[in-house]
Amino acid sequence: MSDYHLHLYPHRQHASDPIPDGFPLQRIDRYCEAGAARGVSELGFTEHLYRFKESEPVLGRFWESDPTAAAPAGLADFTARMVELDRVFRIEQYVEAVLAAKEQGMPVLLGLEVDFIPGTEEAVAELLSPYPWDFLLGAVHWVGSWAIDTSECAGEFERRGVEESWEQYLELVVEMIGSGIADVVAHVDLCKKYGYRPAREPLHLYRKVVEAAAARGWAVEISSQGLRNPAREVYPSPAFLQMFRQAGIPVTLASDGHRVGEVAWGRAEVVDAARAAGYRTHLGLRGNPHPVPLPGAVREGCRR
Repeated sequence: MSDYHLHLYPHRQHASDPIPDGFPLQRIDRYCEAGAARGVSELGFTEHLYRFKESEPVLGRFWESDPTAAAPAGLADFTARMVELDRVFRIEQYVEAVLAAKEQGMPVLLGLEVDFIPGTEEAVAELLSPYPWDFLLGAVHWVGSWAIDTSECAGEFERRGVEESWEQYLELVVEMIGSGIADVVAHVDLCKKYGYRPAREPLHLYRKVVEAAAARGWAVEISSQGLRNPAREVYPSPAFLQMFRQAGIPVTLASDGHRVGEVAWGRAEVVDAARAAGYRTHLGLRGNPHPVPLPGAVREGCRR
């Protein structure tokens, strides 16, 4: 089994938080050991694009050109501070560390979580083109200047309206897939993270996402991260995931872990969700993408 969504450090929340000191091989090895203890034999590291200093001229000050109507100024201020605190890495250092781990025989893949900002696609592709990525995740974290997956800004769901918020988010997911910037959709219904949900699941919006993924040949990850948040549900929801399965879209398995203790977290629930939707395989990404059988049962004690 695999975990294809991992970060080597948590996000910085305050200026007093320590700045990570690169990507030591010992840290990568600890992730591998934690994965092996939970029955996961292959790890994909996927640091956020925006956390690299090289992304600054590429993504620009995107929060200053919010296309949504009447977005409160506080959203832009929050995002500016968030990005400034977290943009501490160098892309070369990250790539070299994961490749060195590979050379030492660690079961790791080199990935990236590509934060989608409309209008930056060509510049992002140019920045990423020199590196030997095994796979790229595509992710929407901002709707204009609104950091949609932060608790500090969760009140914006009520200000805009839940249905409108979901529509704005999922329209960006469709646009992201159409841009072709990645291979796999990360946490596709992230908009449910804090428990704000429409009265009925927006199947018409889901359908647009599924159709876009099918047209572009993307996979979608099943992530346990939602279980660690108020959503209390994997990404995507059962109905959404079944639509992906019916369209023949493959799945990857993910925890979105940011700490050693989160590697392969919730893997039983992820496998259960895949099987409940009708999947019998997940996608392996070492070399050419290929189907890998899902395990039949996860032994007791490995669910968390």
